Amino acid sequence: MPDAAVVSRVPRTRARGTLVLVATLLLAVGAAAGTPPAPAAGRTDPTGSGAAGGVGTGVGVTSDTAHAQIPLYQQAVSVLPDGARAEVPAAALAVYLPGTRVPDPAAAVLAEAVGATPTTTAALGPRAAAAAAAEQRAWLAAGDVPGAGGPHEELARSALLDLHSLTVADGVVVAGWSAKWRYVWPRDSAFVAVALARTGHVDDALAVLDFLARVQEPDGSFEARYLPDGSGPPDDRGLQTDGTGWSMWAAGLVLAEVDDARRVEVAQRLAPLVERSADRALRLVAAGLPPASPDYWEVPESEVTLGTAAPLVAGLEQAAVVLDAAGRPERAATVAAGAADARQAVVDAFGPTGYGRYATRTVPDAASAFVLAPFWSQAPHGGVAAWLASVPSMLRPAAGLAPGGGWRRDGVSWTPQTTLYAWVAAEQGDAGTAMRWLDVVGAHRTPSGAIPEKLLADGAPAAVAPLGWSAACVLLAIDALDATS
Repeated sequence: MPDAAVVSRVPRTRARGTLVLVATLLLAVGAAAGTPPAPAAGRTDPTGSGAAGGVGTGVGVTSDTAHAQIPLYQQAVSVLPDGARAEVPAAALAVYLPGTRVPDPAAAVLAEAVGATPTTTAALGPRAAAAAAAEQRAWLAAGDVPGAGGPHEELARSALLDLHSLTVADGVVVAGWSAKWRYVWPRDSAFVAVALARTGHVDDALAVLDFLARVQEPDGSFEARYLPDGSGPPDDRGLQTDGTGWSMWAAGLVLAEVDDARRVEVAQRLAPLVERSADRALRLVAAGLPPASPDYWEVPESEVTLGTAAPLVAGLEQAAVVLDAAGRPERAATVAAGAADARQAVVDAFGPTGYGRYATRTVPDAASAFVLAPFWSQAPHGGVAAWLASVPSMLRPAAGLAPGGGWRRDGVSWTPQTTLYAWVAAEQGDAGTAMRWLDVVGAHRTPSGAIPEKLLADGAPAAVAPLGWSAACVLLAIDALDATS
């Protein structure tokens, strides 16, 4: 008899007692994690314009009291047998096999019996589910959970489960699970690769970079996002220059986590991706600043932003490291010189306006983080002060951050920027600030513990969940705290 039929063959008296017990458990799980917000009648921000950094809604400022009401699209992504993935509905009282995001088959049957939304409607047999759970536990055990034994261990474990659940094929980590986020953004994947490497999953990190190398254009450019099968972009959104910088940056930071015995081999594996990116970046900054391009805000730009220029500097610095390790010292020296020139151009242009979004006027922006560690090898004069000064205009009611001071004032906090600031604070040695940003996100996750893209003014998780970029920054922040403790 198929596994799926086994659960239904429970003696009636035992089933009734188990039903009450599991129903109570389901309710307790939901209450402990927070009730999902009810779906709103409409959204104040249109979907489909971006994954992690900025759903492309413009930067119009509304009244501070006009708080957006955005539904939670799903509360997690469940892991099914044979590598399949499925949405966990926002209203589900989700129960998983311990330590995993694999739905508990028995709990799903009982949830339906009491009229609750189950974790998944997929037919799962107990043996197949147990095997999938064992695989996910083995993946976790193969690496490290940052913050072990500390207050953020559970948050880190959940973030790792988020990344694993968003991994749909070897090296393919989609930004989120909602239909318009179920693509690969080079930007998001770069952060994910670094997070995987720093948590002991180096081979997974290299697979992510291999995917970027496969989809990269011959001239070193990247589209805004790609289909998970690597066949190309899903639309005509066009090129985004920061992807070129992020790919090089990630390659360097991943290489730093590789054992000495493999360092040359891995550097040579990364060299084609890095060299194509470096060639393009050097062409773009030949005259100083690169041309205007959309960045993590995912909106058209008529002038270059710090979110485009700073990652190119970070990337070129790391490209020189990779190329030198790959046995190309002359090429590495040329790239390092180009990085220094590009850095000076950014300092000269953006320094006078406080490292804000634009060089022509002072507009605080989360990209101020990109001129600090772990991005630039050395912070520019005034960089840390500018980064700290960006917070007040970006702060939102749930104590998280918006992408920039010029972002609309709809009360919504964005977890990519909030967790980014946690990581940067940890890298600057400011553990207290890092932990405060982590606590904001940790306290407002979905009932399954997944990290959402947004937090509403009342702290309710909203929009797509989980979001890979945010999960990556959480892991990197906690890892950095471990390194400084």
